Amino acid sequence: MTACIARIRRHPIKAIGGEDLRRTRLAAARRLPGDRIWALLTEGGERHAGAEPQRWLPKSCFLRGAASAGLQAVQGGWGEGAEEGRIRLTHPGLPDLDFDPETEGARLVDWVRPLWSEGKPAPTRLVRGPTGWTDVNQPWVSILSLSSLADLESRLGMALGVERWRGNLWLEGWAPYAERDLIGHVLTVGDVELRVTEAIGRCPATSADPSTGRIDIDMPEALEAQFGHRDFGIYAEVVTGGEIALGGEVRA
Repeated sequence: MTACIARIRRHPIKAIGGEDLRRTRLAAARRLPGDRIWALLTEGGERHAGAEPQRWLPKSCFLRGAASAGLQAVQGGWGEGAEEGRIRLTHPGLPDLDFDPETEGARLVDWVRPLWSEGKPAPTRLVRGPTGWTDVNQPWVSILSLSSLADLESRLGMALGVERWRGNLWLEGWAPYAERDLIGHVLTVGDVELRVTEAIGRCPATSADPSTGRIDIDMPEALEAQFGHRDFGIYAEVVTGGEIALGGEVRA
């Protein structure tokens, strides 16, 4: 079974923004480079973090799209070819933001305040993770299928797009939902090897339209109604590293 890499996406700040890449280099037992390196702690997360967080923290410690749908409409990052320096973010309801995450995290806190739901723990500061602030504490990459997305859009009668899922690799060429049968299998992209570990369970953040930041469906419930579970996409561990690029052939 073969497919090709149609999109490569990273999200430098957890739950805030995202950007496309033409190529990247994966390393064994590491996340996709530059993905979720930063995250905004909340008042509730401060008691777990310390001055300089040195361990992975659960998603409940951070600003999340599941708690504030408006965050889903933020786009942007470093830009192609960079993994450090200034980050540029856009949102349809806010002025553009250009800031240095190393020294100007307070500007991001102020920028997202209008998007944060009242009654939720407020954002406090931007923190860099020891490896990455993904939802799982394992150094995995997320893989999704464009054919599965097209089928789900047909079932639900609405366009969903790729941004709401915040995945790393989007593949084209598999039959819809073929990825569900690949748990435990090894995918190869040239010399790169990816071992599929588990399905991705979906949270309410996927209920928001990424073009507007407004809820347009209860996605976990919709997945449950269609399939009897709330999974969409798979996680994989990088076993053998190397460069991947758009159009690369993926063999299962």
